Amino acid sequence: MLLKYGFCVKVYFNHPVIAGNERDYVESAIKGGRMAGDGDFTRKCSEELSRLTGGSHSLLTHSCTAALEMAAILCDLEPGDEVIVPSYTFVSTANAFVLLGAKIVFVDICSDTLNINPLLIEEAITPKTKAIVPVHYAGVACDMDSINLIAEKYGLLVIEDAAQGIMSSYKGRMLGSIGDLGTYSFHETKNVISGEGGALLINRKSFAQRAEIIREKGTNRSMFFRGEVDKYTWQDVGSSYLPGELVAAFLYAQLERAEHITSDRTNSWNRYYAMTEDLEYTGLLRRPIVPEYCKHNGHMFYILLENSVTRQFVLESMKSNGVQATFHYVPLHSSPAGQRYGRVSGEMSETDSLSRRLIRLPMYYGLNHTDQRLVIDALREALESL
Repeated sequence: MLLKYGFCVKVYFNHPVIAGNERDYVESAIKGGRMAGDGDFTRKCSEELSRLTGGSHSLLTHSCTAALEMAAILCDLEPGDEVIVPSYTFVSTANAFVLLGAKIVFVDICSDTLNINPLLIEEAITPKTKAIVPVHYAGVACDMDSINLIAEKYGLLVIEDAAQGIMSSYKGRMLGSIGDLGTYSFHETKNVISGEGGALLINRKSFAQRAEIIREKGTNRSMFFRGEVDKYTWQDVGSSYLPGELVAAFLYAQLERAEHITSDRTNSWNRYYAMTEDLEYTGLLRRPIVPEYCKHNGHMFYILLENSVTRQFVLESMKSNGVQATFHYVPLHSSPAGQRYGRVSGEMSETDSLSRRLIRLPMYYGLNHTDQRLVIDALREALESL
C-alpha cells in the first residue's frame, strides 16, 4: 500500500510489468550498436506480428496514432472528403484524418458492445465518403462482415482501429487483419506493451510499398538498405514513424509472451465477471456483453451503472478505499474539435448515455484474485451505500 495521488493505493488501475526477456533484449540492442529504427528487433517484431495475425504485413511504428496517420495518408484523402467513425473512441481515431483535411462523420454505437452500429453506417455515407474506421472497443470485435459488405457496396476503405485488440479475433480472424488496413497500440495501458509503440497492419498488397515509403519520411530508404536501389531519394509525403530499437527490443519480449499475457488477462476478466454476477442480477450494474462471434483478449473490464448521476460518487467511494477505477472517453462529437471538424449522422443517444455510465475497473497482467476481491468489495460498498 503506497501513499500516492493524495490517497493510499491498494490496487492501481494499471501496472506495467516485465513479462519475459525485456531487460536482456534491451541490453542486447544497446550492445549491438544499432539503436535507431529498423534493426534486428524491429524485424523480429514485424515477423512475429505477421505470424500472430495470420499473415498481415506489419510495419512497426512509434504509436498507434502514427499508424492511423499512415493509414490516413494511404487513403489519398482530399480536403472535404468524409470518414465515418464512432464518437466513442480516442481522439487519434479522428484526428489522423482531420490532419489531411477530412470531415469526420460520427455514428452512434451499439448498446451491447459499445462498437460502431453497422445498421447506422449506410445512412451516413455520401458521395464524399472515403473510409469507415471501426473501433474494436475493449478488444471486442465489431461486426466486420456487415461493415465490409457496406464498404464493398460503396467502394470504401475499411481501417480497423484495433488499438485495444491484439490477440482478439472475429470468427477466427485476428482483429486488425480483416479490413484493408489495421492498427495496434503498444502503449503501457494495453495488453502487449513497449511504453509507447504501435503497428500498421497492411492487408492489401497494393499498399505495402507506399506504406514503407511513408513510414521512412517519404523516402525509399528501406529499399536502399535491402540493396534494391543504389541510393534513396524523396518519393512521397511521409514522416518519421519508426520506433527506436530499444522500444522494439522490449516489445519483442512481450510479443513472445503474448499468448500467456492474454490468458492471464482473460482469467482476470472472467473472475471479475463472476464476482459481479449478483450485482447485475439485482439491477445495480450491467456487465460487458461479448457476442458469440468474438474471442476477446481481456483488455478491459468495465461496468455500466444504471444512473449516470451516481458515477462520480462510486469513483470517489472506491478511491477512498484505495482502488483506482476510472471513466473512459468523453464522446468526440461533443468536444470542441469534434464539433469543428466533424458532423453527427443521426442520433447519438447510446453514445451519450453509455459514456456517462461506464466505469473501468483495474486490469493488468498479474492482477491477482486478492486484489480483485478488494476492487469488488470497494465497488459493492459504493453501490450499496447509495
